[in-house]
Amino acid sequence: MEQSKIDRINQLARKSKAEGLTEEEKEEQAKLRAEYIAAYKASLVSALESTYIVDDKGNKKKVTKKSTPKNLH
Repeated sequence: MEQSKIDRINQLARKSKAEGLTEEEKEEQAKLRAEYIAAYKASLVSALESTYIVDDKGNKKKVTKKSTPKNLH
């Protein structure tokens, strides 16, 4: 995510605390936050995909994604 978008999220957060936001600003804030969360999740998934666990014997095992029960989505 671009730094300018992160700066805008922070600017809207400060304004929200100080004086409140218009409906348009609230929509923009929600959109930017969702984009930030998606980028954060993608970064985390990428890091986990390149992660290995090493046991006591020195054997490497790639971390795998667990299946999630349908009621937790």
